Amino acid sequence: MPVPSPTHVLTITCPDIVGLVAAVSGFLSGEGVFINESAQYGDPETQTFFMRVVLSVPGDGDGALGARFAEVARRFSMRWTLHDLRRRPRVLICVTKAGHCLNDLLHRWHSGLLPIEVAGVMGNHDSLRHLADWHNVPFHHLPVTAATKAEQERALLDLIRTLDVELVVLARYMQILSPTLCQALSGRCINIHHSFLPGFKGARPYHQAHARGVKLIGATAHYVTTDLDEGPIIEQAVERVDHTHTAEELVTIGRDIETVVLARAVQWHVERRVLINHSKTVVFR
Repeated sequence: MPVPSPTHVLTITCPDIVGLVAAVSGFLSGEGVFINESAQYGDPETQTFFMRVVLSVPGDGDGALGARFAEVARRFSMRWTLHDLRRRPRVLICVTKAGHCLNDLLHRWHSGLLPIEVAGVMGNHDSLRHLADWHNVPFHHLPVTAATKAEQERALLDLIRTLDVELVVLARYMQILSPTLCQALSGRCINIHHSFLPGFKGARPYHQAHARGVKLIGATAHYVTTDLDEGPIIEQAVERVDHTHTAEELVTIGRDIETVVLARAVQWHVERRVLINHSKTVVFR
């Protein structure tokens, strides 16, 4: 008998106690659900249990399955989701002027490599409209100044609601989100930025790194929180460099790393591989 194709992902976060795996697997077995893949982790520091199960749910019975699983979830104080893998999450990509991350995400989506539905691109500048147009994706220009920031963020939230967006991706969007917007997008907004040792902030970070003779450059993708660039980290990568690299070559290498790290973070998020563990994440790869 052939193995059925996966249709759903069940994710669970709850206090770590004895019997959790048995309770979940026993319930699924009793429901006639085929388990394609299962991963779990118990954090000894936070005493929290995390689980991701890839399922094949027969027919269209996920609604009834979820209703019955709710009884199990209540017994163990679980926070849980049952996601249909056949439904692609709607994503809004926010940009400023740098187009490398946007171009990469749109290419992966257009090629069927990234399981998302790009609902639109929002830019606080109009310079990347051509990339959205080329991929036949709506571009929304929402310019912002210090005086209009609150108004622009309200318009952005309205756009997110109107487009029924589930995930916001800051693809080198060079604006600091207000605490109000960060809270509204908690757990569903991913940012990408460079990572250096030591760290360089402000304008032209790669040139600052070159001036200091760094040996490693890299990128970090994380969830956005009210603490600037300090949200739970999803993915990181580094590349070794040396004295022969120019500042412009560091920029090129850094942009390549940023595109890969951001794409991984988005893919793992929409595949429900990332579970937030206080200030950290658990990533089931």
